[in-house]
Amino acid sequence: MNLARHVFAAFLVLWAVAAWAQQPPVRLGAFLAVTGDGAFLGAPALATLQLYTELVNAQGGVLGRPLELVHYDVGIDTRSAQMAVQRLIDSDRVDVIIGGSTTGATMAVIPVVEQAKVPFIALAGSAAVTNPVQRWVFKTSQTDRLACAKIFEDMKKRGLHRIALLSGDGGLGASMREHCKELAPVFGLTIVADEVYPSQSRRVVEPLQKIAAAGQGQAILNLDFGASPVILTQAYRKLGLKTPLYLSHAQATEDYLEVTGDAADGVRSPVAPIVVMGALRDGDPVKRMLRAYDEAYRKRWDVPPTVYGSHAHDAFLIALSAIARAGSTNKEAVRAALESTRNFVGANGVYRMGPDDHMGLDLGAFRMAEARNGSWALIE
Repeated sequence: MNLARHVFAAFLVLWAVAAWAQQPPVRLGAFLAVTGDGAFLGAPALATLQLYTELVNAQGGVLGRPLELVHYDVGIDTRSAQMAVQRLIDSDRVDVIIGGSTTGATMAVIPVVEQAKVPFIALAGSAAVTNPVQRWVFKTSQTDRLACAKIFEDMKKRGLHRIALLSGDGGLGASMREHCKELAPVFGLTIVADEVYPSQSRRVVEPLQKIAAAGQGQAILNLDFGASPVILTQAYRKLGLKTPLYLSHAQATEDYLEVTGDAADGVRSPVAPIVVMGALRDGDPVKRMLRAYDEAYRKRWDVPPTVYGSHAHDAFLIALSAIARAGSTNKEAVRAALESTRNFVGANGVYRMGPDDHMGLDLGAFRMAEARNGSWALIE
């Protein structure tokens, strides 16, 4: 009799699993720079999406249906991004799209998703992604404009009012330069030098020497990422400059600290909360979320998560929250639910979206950090 009951119970479990698996899946589409020059952006994002898809399905899926992740590696090529998104919409019939590792790829697909009327959560950092607001486009990564504001907030606290800008001529440097020039007067700051150099080159040293020789600025702000800020930091230290040096949020990486070594000590940059996770106060609303993400990611992939993975983490959870609140995968219902996201605690901050704000993050999404002894230290 007991054996019969066990057999019957096992049958019910198998039947329930089979019935669940036969439900039409909720389809999440992704296009990312998983390989090539943008792999440091897209690979951790994909790993995060795969991890949470597995976790959600292990807990019964969403809306009683399995979750399916459909993803394409588009590198940093804008045309490949457009083709992948068109395929996600036309052939794969996804319900929500997450992706756009770079600003170029993201901006290239916005007309496609807007025309198709498919909810899209972008990962790229440029403020241009959601400013102006597009009906079907949302984002979870902190913007370059927000980074400028965070830097200027810290400068103002330190009594630094005259700023020397050194900007790379690439996409990030050019975009952030315009935002910083616009925001400086808002914070009561004056830009007294504005030098532009070829990004990813050694030609950042000459304008730095020029600024140093003229004694321009109470602070130096370098807007770029990659090789040039490393070269600038080393030159800054060799020149024996005491003027506080700030870098863009894109440069706040462990790689930068490893390459520059002691030369980076004292340099400040706005960082995503995950960079200084261990130093966050226990009452910080994002700390519990970050710890759970860090633990799950390390268990699955045996490496720590990154800033770029955290953007995908928040996009995934916000998308699923919207689908759950919509009670269906009806695209307009999901879009409306995304737009009504309020007080959603993610890895990057507390999201408060609305019709006029499809990102929903404030200055609290960045923390100010200073390079000290080979790591980023939180500045309260």
